[in-house]
Amino acid sequence: MFDFEGKVALVTGASRGIGRAIAIELAKGHASVVLNYAGNDAAAKEALDLVQKAGAPRARLARFDVGESAACAAAVEATVEEWGGLHVLVNNAGIAVDQLLMRLKDDDWNRQIQVNLSGAFHLMKAAARPMMKQRGGSIVNLTSVVGEMGNAGQAAYSATKAGLIGLTKSVARELASRNVRVNAVAPGYIDTDMTAALPEAAKAKMQELIPLARLGSAEDVARAVAFLASDLASYVTGEVLRVNGGMYM
Repeated sequence: MFDFEGKVALVTGASRGIGRAIAIELAKGHASVVLNYAGNDAAAKEALDLVQKAGAPRARLARFDVGESAACAAAVEATVEEWGGLHVLVNNAGIAVDQLLMRLKDDDWNRQIQVNLSGAFHLMKAAARPMMKQRGGSIVNLTSVVGEMGNAGQAAYSATKAGLIGLTKSVARELASRNVRVNAVAPGYIDTDMTAALPEAAKAKMQELIPLARLGSAEDVARAVAFLASDLASYVTGEVLRVNGGMYM
């Protein structure tokens, strides 16, 4: 178990899937957790209950669109004012609108850029000042295996995730002198609500691409994020940690 005693974490896209698993993992280490979500109130309340039961001394929901700069700034400001600081930021919120390039609509391209890439930018920008002031913090961005290897039908999604890697490395260089670390986790095919809806034949084809011959779990990703967020990774910054079963090496 990782130790987050006395630390405050903000996790975006935390109502379900990987984001929920990350929030729970941080709570197990006794972090106070703010769970961001976009609109699914029922899922968010369920996640909040699980985080509280996992051991978070304080936990609350924060409903806002990460694509809105002002909302991101307000969320960080409220967290710092209410709980005295922000020590861990996990940029997990993301959307995928799969479509071949020739059929991809401008609005779908722009929305994925807004949420997946600009959302992380807005929150990192807002979190940088309080983290620099307290001379410490950890930011973990959720990129993807397709951000490194690409994927047909996911030009926009892949572009946002590749951009997130560049953003991670650049900001890691900017903030290192104030002991603020910035890293990324790149999941492969993970067993979530999205993949659960796929036909069995499609899942079997996915597994053929994975040397470990299975889909990953949300908990696999959560533990990697928790490591990078923790003091155990105090000498790790600008890194991309792949959690993909060997799919891309």
